[in-house]
Amino acid sequence: MESRRLSNIDGVAAALVDSDGLVVGWTAAAEQLLALDAAQVTGRPARELLADDGEEHLLGRRSGEVRLRTGSGVPLEVAYQVLPLTGEGGGGVRALVLATPADTVARRRQDEAFTRELFLQDQLGLAVFDSDLRLLRTNSHLLPYTGLPDGLVGSKLHDYLQPEDADAAEAILRHVVTTGEPVVRTALRIRPLDDPRGGSVMEIQAFRLQALDGAVIGVTALFGDVTELHRYRRRADVLHRATAAVGGSLSVAGNAEDLAGVLVPGLGDRVEVDIAEAVFSGDDPQPDSDGRLAVRRTATAGPPRDDDRPLGPLGRELLGASAGSTEDPPSMSAPLKARSGPLGRVTVRRDPAEGPYRHEDLDLLREIAARASLALDNARRYTREHRAAVGLQRSLLPPAETAVPAATTASIYRPTDTATGVGGDWFDVIPLSSARVALVAGDVVGHGLQASATMGRLRTAVRTLADLDLEPDELLVHLDDLVSQLVVEGSEEERERGVADPSGATCVYAVYDPVTGICQTASAGHPPPALVHPDGRVEYLAVNPGPPLGIGGLPFEAAECAPRAGSVLALYTDGLIGGGGDVDEGMAQLAAQLGEVDLRGDLAAAGRAIVAEMSTAAQSDDVTLLLARLHHVLPEDTAAWTIEADPAAVAGVRESASRTLEQWGLGELVFTTELVLSELVTNAIRYAGGPVVVRLIRSSVLTCEVSDPSATQPRMRRARLTDEGGRGLYLVAQLTERWGSRYTRTGKTIWAEQLLEPPSLSW
Repeated sequence: MESRRLSNIDGVAAALVDSDGLVVGWTAAAEQLLALDAAQVTGRPARELLADDGEEHLLGRRSGEVRLRTGSGVPLEVAYQVLPLTGEGGGGVRALVLATPADTVARRRQDEAFTRELFLQDQLGLAVFDSDLRLLRTNSHLLPYTGLPDGLVGSKLHDYLQPEDADAAEAILRHVVTTGEPVVRTALRIRPLDDPRGGSVMEIQAFRLQALDGAVIGVTALFGDVTELHRYRRRADVLHRATAAVGGSLSVAGNAEDLAGVLVPGLGDRVEVDIAEAVFSGDDPQPDSDGRLAVRRTATAGPPRDDDRPLGPLGRELLGASAGSTEDPPSMSAPLKARSGPLGRVTVRRDPAEGPYRHEDLDLLREIAARASLALDNARRYTREHRAAVGLQRSLLPPAETAVPAATTASIYRPTDTATGVGGDWFDVIPLSSARVALVAGDVVGHGLQASATMGRLRTAVRTLADLDLEPDELLVHLDDLVSQLVVEGSEEERERGVADPSGATCVYAVYDPVTGICQTASAGHPPPALVHPDGRVEYLAVNPGPPLGIGGLPFEAAECAPRAGSVLALYTDGLIGGGGDVDEGMAQLAAQLGEVDLRGDLAAAGRAIVAEMSTAAQSDDVTLLLARLHHVLPEDTAAWTIEADPAAVAGVRESASRTLEQWGLGELVFTTELVLSELVTNAIRYAGGPVVVRLIRSSVLTCEVSDPSATQPRMRRARLTDEGGRGLYLVAQLTERWGSRYTRTGKTIWAEQLLEPPSLSW
């Protein structure tokens, strides 16, 4: 029989069998499937194609599976179907046999079962759209959700979803159709048209559908309701961010602002944080007799409300937790409270479209409020300690502005506002004898109340030593010995309590004499003072700094300079020049600032301008700046005589002093001055020898000085009735405002001061 290829059904593996069971037609697809061409098969019995002789009985069935021979020699299991045909002109009956590999059929059946079951799932949504995003097929459970019981097929998302939700979903699906890129686990808010305040959060996955020829025919979207999971994750995220945000600052207002910044948009669109007034001063909040608490609206976030108004005291009912489910807009509140008592309240509101708050939201707000309360209470306690430390620090420091004959001073002290509290910076202006002045600046290692207390001890020690009129380097030696002794005497209990260790403290001590115009300076590990000349030129004093106090074993050196009248001496602490940063850079910046500001006018204003320019937001140490405009005592306001150790010279000294006082217009002080000089000069000649130097200085007081070569200090004692002497110093002490003695490099100087206008005597 002539072979025949069935060209009209190419693409289908098929064979045409006549009534005698002979193959009379063979498709190209059959040739490809079995690797047998039409010439090898046609005209031969169909049973010869069976791989197993025992399966001839299967040929009588309309469908089934059978193993066939192939041209490669490897049998192939196929699924077949027999279609009876009527021959042309009423001839014999023929059959068309269609065959497909059995595994292909199995996969098709699996695909059909998977697709059928997928559309029957209740927990997983499925929607098939065409390329124009019209719905072709979807789960039956989608119908009641959309509110469209029928007619959903052929509709678009805008037909049953809120416009903004439909736009978001269509944008995703259109992107998948256009690019072919699948979308995996994208969360969208889905709200039906008839319930704009409801809706759910759907997690969507989408992929493009293509025909066998590659043509795009649509997109399939899988979606599931993850509303509860989304809410849980959102609450957990808000709680995590709130925990990380609050407590990072020791400022009450800063913690409130951090809390508000987390809750919007974490829990709402508008938040108000109300803090008790007492918290800002560090006190324990105490409700009044009616249970009301005075509060301050400390922080807000989100758009203001039309009904915002000044706050009044909060009552007990407003200090509890509440959720207003019927309010428009929805709101909820939680108390801020700690062991010290109620601290305030936090209130959150959101858009009505979001729906009312749930109990889970209120529980979350309570948890956040509890953690924020702990941070606020810590800030309150820090505020109280910081206020006490600053108060102690300021009480231990001298007045901010002073005026003495030698200098006009102004000081700026700015405590740090960090968690460690104020430091141990201090400064002092100490009037000395003979119109001189001592300028001091120091810094104690550490912060807080204990550093302030240690600073007070050192400042007192410096004042005590300054009263001895010691040279700057000698004073630092005594101060260093004192600090070393304090370190040794410091108990283990003090160290456990955090008492500041005075070792490592720094100090700079300068003594300026307006009569000679000489300034002597010594430093114990402290930055050198800056000197601003009247022409604006700035230089740092060439002071060789010794070790910090308490180190011991190394000497201190004093440096001298002769500043012109009107020069400004600037003493400061390292907080002004950068603390632990680049000291050289900080000193250069300070020099530039000193050269730019006007130091001829208000020193306090100039100091504030310098500190404001030098300070930074991250200031971690106290800042101290002491400015001293130096004055000279004019030569015509001093008089000096040198005499030999001859008692007869005393009368000449009295006469010279009397003429000088008359020239100065101080005739009312002649008698007292003659008496004082007689006693002091006579004692010097008698006990110390000569030469003796007598000097008068007219400044804010009249100073009488008698210098001799002896290093023996005078001592006032009570004379007995039978004693011939011992009454001179007692008489001097009674006639003058104050008196004293100081060592010099060649001996000692005894001095006595009188007011220029002596008090009137009443008899």
